[in-house]
Amino acid sequence: MNQDNLQQGVQLTFYCHSRTKHDGMLLSEWLLEQAKKRGLGGGSVFRAIAGFGRHGVLHEEQFFELADDLPVKIEFLLHEDQTEILLQLVRDANIDATYACWPASFAVLGKH
Repeated sequence: MNQDNLQQGVQLTFYCHSRTKHDGMLLSEWLLEQAKKRGLGGGSVFRAIAGFGRHGVLHEEQFFELADDLPVKIEFLLHEDQTEILLQLVRDANIDATYACWPASFAVLGKH
């Protein structure tokens, strides 16, 4: 495998519903904004077409209900110290969210 300045870090993923809010903002937007303010690397939000969480309520996209409260995941590629910063912000804000993290290798290809 070509190393292309390969860095070691963490893929941090939060899971919530698309309408979940914190401090007057969608939680997904709040998380992205907090990471951006602190220069914590890139983040992306992905919407699911169906899912259920720890409360067992199934949410799914229906043809006539496209605005339903669908599950979303908010992903970041971070260095370990950055991961702890973002997780501590979420803890300090007392946000009720599920997250997962696992080791990741990442690099940027092309012109920087």
